Amino acid sequence: MLSVIEIIMGILLLFGGGELFVQGSVALALLLGIPQLVIGLTVVALGTSAPELFVSLISTFKGADDIAVSNIVGSNIFNVLVVLGISALIMPLRVHSRLIRRDVPILLAVSMAVWGMASTGRVTWQAGLALLTALVINTIWEIRSAKEDGDADSDIDPDEAKGGFPPAFIKLAAGLGLLVWGSQILVKGATAVALSLGVSQTLIGLTIVAAGTSMPELVTSIVAALRGKADLAIGNVIGSNLLNQLVILGLCAFLSGDRGISVDPMIIQRDLPIMVATTVACLPIFFSGGVISRLEGGILIGLYGLYLVEQILPYTFPSLDGPIERFTLAALIPALVLLLGWQSLSHWRTTRRLPE
Repeated sequence: MLSVIEIIMGILLLFGGGELFVQGSVALALLLGIPQLVIGLTVVALGTSAPELFVSLISTFKGADDIAVSNIVGSNIFNVLVVLGISALIMPLRVHSRLIRRDVPILLAVSMAVWGMASTGRVTWQAGLALLTALVINTIWEIRSAKEDGDADSDIDPDEAKGGFPPAFIKLAAGLGLLVWGSQILVKGATAVALSLGVSQTLIGLTIVAAGTSMPELVTSIVAALRGKADLAIGNVIGSNLLNQLVILGLCAFLSGDRGISVDPMIIQRDLPIMVATTVACLPIFFSGGVISRLEGGILIGLYGLYLVEQILPYTFPSLDGPIERFTLAALIPALVLLLGWQSLSHWRTTRRLPE
């Protein structure tokens, strides 16, 4: 019970710390004269990923590599299937063409590269350096392409810098302290729960920790969907998933030194392929009419429910694990592929018939 309370307390501290961290960072950046476009593309996006960052870093420093890696992979799966799914259920999300043209392909390429890096069972510091280098290149390209596309507007309110430097530093320091504290409590509680239940740290990281650290993305996207800002709701997910891999995994691997970060074989065989598959699924979903419909949102949430069943079933009803896995591979996945393919084909035929 104490461990469960620690997990809940850790998630709440991370949520509050992330909010203060974003507010303080935005205010400080505005006071230093950093363009609002740059703030939106970097500071705010990183702010929603701050819980994942601190949890994974603390886990790496404590030698709990399983929680560090599974948190990143689990958060990416949660973001696509749950955050996008719930946002689409609230309001169908119209997809900006730039996401299909640029951001999702980049995310897919990075996800496949991470899968390849981890396939040896260890992400080295050299791989971490490569991910951080890719982050710098992508950020520069992101800013330049946004200006060329005319996307220089930002949702950042200049009044957030009101009060000067002292309030900004206080919010930044308080947010940083809560993030560190919450990360330590969450990792401690999650490790204790895993040991007491006899399950792996990987499972706890992929489910409880991943969902807890993804709460800022979920809340941000839900609010954006309610306000009709589809680009913000979708871009928050795609940007967060990209930063989870380039920043968080890159930093953890780089700071781990010569030992690198060990990767659970189950993550390599099952969860990394699922992470890549959910990214691939975004392309036909985004392409089918340029809108994520409520039906597609429901499918995404249903897939996450199936993913949780696949995770938990071996520990609860081992005899059902095989039949459900065979049903998923033989019936459910082919049916979903046919559905998404049919929607994409229908959209393609419709656009070809439209007069120029």
